[in-house]
Amino acid sequence: MNVVTARQSMVQRLPALAVSGMIGLALVAAITGRITNAAAPPPVATMVDGRDIRFEDRADGAVLVFDGHSAVPFDVVTGQNGFLRGTLRGLARTRKSEGIDSSTPFHLSAWNDNRLTLDDPATGRHVELEAFGPTNEAVFARLLHGIGGV
Repeated sequence: MNVVTARQSMVQRLPALAVSGMIGLALVAAITGRITNAAAPPPVATMVDGRDIRFEDRADGAVLVFDGHSAVPFDVVTGQNGFLRGTLRGLARTRKSEGIDSSTPFHLSAWNDNRLTLDDPATGRHVELEAFGPTNEAVFARLLHGIGGV
């Protein structure tokens, strides 16, 4: 075997050796993670406060906020409130596309790890509100605690 043939043979084996090495490294990492429990799930948070709320658009552009199935609103959201409107619009779009009416209230939850979430039990959609920043999250926190303008 001459030098050129040996070099060609090595070049042909190089990709197979690289793939084998990557598979071996992945196995070692998986075994190490399993042994050291590096991939342990985060602690489960518990809900510390929650409220069922329902929203209705008013003809003048305001949004009425109701407690669960109550017929009397506890708040009226006026002005821009783009985050609240955008969040509700997305959830309403999902309900409409699935043929679900708007009578089922949403569930607003506060968790012991300082998260605030909005869930739609009718569709299973879940919104982590802190992902949108403290100012936007505060819009919903105000509703959770019943601080209203009605």
